[in-house]
Amino acid sequence: MPVEIEKRYRIGDFAEMVGLNSPTLRYYEKEGLIKPHRTENGVRYYTEQDAKWVRFLLHLKSTGMTIEQLKRYVKLRAEGDSTINQRIELLEEVRRNFEVEFQQLEDSWTVLNDKLDWYKGKESGNVEDNEQFSDYLKNMNHGYLEER
Repeated sequence: MPVEIEKRYRIGDFAEMVGLNSPTLRYYEKEGLIKPHRTENGVRYYTEQDAKWVRFLLHLKSTGMTIEQLKRYVKLRAEGDSTINQRIELLEEVRRNFEVEFQQLEDSWTVLNDKLDWYKGKESGNVEDNEQFSDYLKNMNHGYLEER
């Protein structure tokens, strides 16, 4: 039975493969998020397993997890199952922050769609509004000044 040799990726190829750049990979290494392998000559290389790990980190990062939170997660995970409750607490904190950001994005999405619908209605003649934008701004600024 042939022995399967693990494929090795140099930093540039690996960076392209995971959608990052080399300086970012070096930064992640410095921060302790990843640990590349080294050849006998000290040259960094990465494996498919490393790619899976980086993609997982990027998924966590996409939830709004900060670098500090990522570092904490990596440290806790390395310590094993005794830290599961701490990881749950960390992920729940991230989820709470994500929910706030998600709600803000939904609100912005609604405003964007409402504005597009209004403009499309005005363009098609289904919305009759003769207010000029300069008048709108004056009214908006006037209302703002009154509220202060």
